[in-house]
Amino acid sequence: MDEEKKVMFHEMELDDRILKAISQLAWSEPTLIQETAIPLLLEGKDVLMRARTGSGKTAAFSVPVIQKILNLKNTSRHQAVHALILSPSKELCGQIASVIGDLTLKCAREVRCVDISASGDTQTQKLLLLDKPDIVVATPSRALVHLKANNMRLKDDLAMLVVDEADLIFSFGYEDEIKELLSHLPKIYQAVLASATLSDDVLSLKKIVLRNPVTLKLEEPELAPSSQLQHYHLFAEEDDKAAILYALLKLNLVRGKSIIFVRTVDRCYKLKLYLEQFKIASCVLNSELPAAVRCLSVDQFNRGRYQIIIASDEKALEKPDGGILPIEERTKKKKQASKRRKDKESGVSRGIDFQHVANVINFDFPLDVNSYVHRAGRTARGNNQGSVLSFVSIREKPLMDAVEAHLSKGFNSQKVLQKYEFALEEVEGFRYRSRDAWRAVTRIAVREARLKEIKQELLNCKKLQGYFEENPSDLAALRRDKALHTVKLQPHLAHIPEYLLPAALRSEEPADADQEAEPAPPAKKKKHNKNYENAKRLKYQARRNDPLRSLNVKPSKTTSTGDT
Repeated sequence: MDEEKKVMFHEMELDDRILKAISQLAWSEPTLIQETAIPLLLEGKDVLMRARTGSGKTAAFSVPVIQKILNLKNTSRHQAVHALILSPSKELCGQIASVIGDLTLKCAREVRCVDISASGDTQTQKLLLLDKPDIVVATPSRALVHLKANNMRLKDDLAMLVVDEADLIFSFGYEDEIKELLSHLPKIYQAVLASATLSDDVLSLKKIVLRNPVTLKLEEPELAPSSQLQHYHLFAEEDDKAAILYALLKLNLVRGKSIIFVRTVDRCYKLKLYLEQFKIASCVLNSELPAAVRCLSVDQFNRGRYQIIIASDEKALEKPDGGILPIEERTKKKKQASKRRKDKESGVSRGIDFQHVANVINFDFPLDVNSYVHRAGRTARGNNQGSVLSFVSIREKPLMDAVEAHLSKGFNSQKVLQKYEFALEEVEGFRYRSRDAWRAVTRIAVREARLKEIKQELLNCKKLQGYFEENPSDLAALRRDKALHTVKLQPHLAHIPEYLLPAALRSEEPADADQEAEPAPPAKKKKHNKNYENAKRLKYQARRNDPLRSLNVKPSKTTSTGDT
């Protein structure tokens, strides 16, 4: 669409209060999906929008929702829930609520939004729903809980239903909840489905939610163009992956905020403990963490407290073997499937808005094309630059070939995954350090690290503060518990000596100049133990003064005087 024909926000007949909020957010012009979808939604049509991750889909449906509620305020005399926004993960629900909060900054009294995605806090949420907020953001399961408990009634006044990340709704196991939830909605309402892909799940959801919808399938690649997002791959096995990552981070070859994706939750902690040995700080994000901890990790990363976040991909969590074992081995592993409790309302590679991410590093290559697309979508958002570096082992090469074949279709059959030029022999010294550090992180060390995290969570839990006040002995016992030993930290590993650096990165001064400038260090004088010397001297004097041992008899003065 030409710039002359581009529709700006002020030309969409939006309320002045929304325009002021958009101006305060410094959104100079709408993105392609916003420019196309907002006018259609303002006309009251059902819309299925497909656009790549980071293209502005959240604002594309949030702005029309707020505008519709402001219009209803002029005609409706009673307060009611007018819009329900569903999302598969708690983190994304919080993100949507934050965007709506920013857009309603100038009309916060007229339009109120409540996020009820957090589990285990039903009574507090009930009190919030009693006030009948205009917009409710929730996961399908939490919305259904409150509908069944009559804490929220949508049958009469609901005007809009939004389902964000629609292609994940069914894969997260919400198919039954969605079908049951629709029975609590009125017969007539406007619906929106937002998705990054048009999968079979989206098409089946479209049939039961939308009525005569307009499908917006923008003619754009799934990922940002090559001028904005670069894709690299590097062939490396397990030990080499760790050594290369160590070298890239320590030599500042990777700059800016980075997300490192691994295949399993345990590998999250293994990689974190590995990097800690070199004084490289990072935080962990996975589905087994409590929702509050996950949100805190994302917030700390966005605020810049951590430059590296290590995340486990949700697709891989469904397959404990990592999805690359042969079928025969995979059937044997089924009996040993993980029994750990995972939060299905958590999403890492999808939905969460990690801010200002410069690099995505696939330490373990993703299991399918969609996972790669959504991992890569964490960077190069909006107009920002980004890069994706994937480590590929021999067993993962078929996965990379499938991704290359898929992505090249959107780039005129051009090669997308470029080879990353990295001379491993140049950092041979790093490999010795890396191998020892990687093997030092044993399964026991990973378990101890997770126990330490659980212990810290118990001490910081607000819900347990009352219990600990009534039972101080339990709190004291928890604090006096044995110290957990994970991995021994060696301070010298944080420093890289000159001889370990590649030749291109060493100081440019010639060797002769170094020898002339730096005189040879003086020979170290042998240190003597003063206490030992004092004892030896006293012992010698005692022997000398003892005539029976020295055989030296001093003549007495009286004898010598008499003879003279």
